[in-house]
Amino acid sequence: MLVWKLDRFSRDRYDSAHYKHILKKNGVKVISAKEHISEGPEGIILEAMLEGYAEFYSAELSEKIHCGQKENALKGKNNGGGVPLGYLLDKKAQKLLVDPVTAPLVVEIFEKYADGKTVRSIVEDFNARGLRTKKGQPFNINSFSSLLKNRKYIGEYRYQDVVIEGGVPAIVPEDLFNRVQERMEKNRHAPAMAKAKEDYLLTTKRFCGKCERMMVGESGKAIPALCTVFCINRCAWAA
Repeated sequence: MLVWKLDRFSRDRYDSAHYKHILKKNGVKVISAKEHISEGPEGIILEAMLEGYAEFYSAELSEKIHCGQKENALKGKNNGGGVPLGYLLDKKAQKLLVDPVTAPLVVEIFEKYADGKTVRSIVEDFNARGLRTKKGQPFNINSFSSLLKNRKYIGEYRYQDVVIEGGVPAIVPEDLFNRVQERMEKNRHAPAMAKAKEDYLLTTKRFCGKCERMMVGESGKAIPALCTVFCINRCAWAA
């Protein structure tokens, strides 16, 4: 097996030794095009040094990147990833700005959900009005679930253990955001549980394969009694 340099094969010396051993058992030798490693005992030392340095370089680089990203976070700079709906990225300053076009849509989503509208009804309304995501795609339920939990909308910047209040411009009032979180927490519990004398064993454990919302159970009084399981958004059900 020909590689440009040994660090192209692996930057973990333990992985390198493990996979080289497997290759050797199968009659395959790893050869570096840029590094001349002799066949004698001195080649063993040189190869070990090169692999150790490759792992050191990788670990040091990772540490530098982490430090740089943490420093960016402390300054409120964007660390990559997608830009949430309602924001624009100032590429020069690497900071999020409120998008005057889509920010009102974010507020509308939070207000409608807080007022009792389902995620599905909001999605259907937005798509019927011809509104689209930042990627130009129709809205879907999955994207709304993460949107409603995104604390950036109240101005909170998070990166690993760094939390900065006011690190990004807020779009949603905090009291509205908290009302939405309370409703989402209530929706985690099956609304039909109180209708039955016995708890449904799969409550909080079974989820819809289409919209990923929680499945709930409801039993009828017919004989024989029929128990129906459906998702909160009523897009899937089973007897």
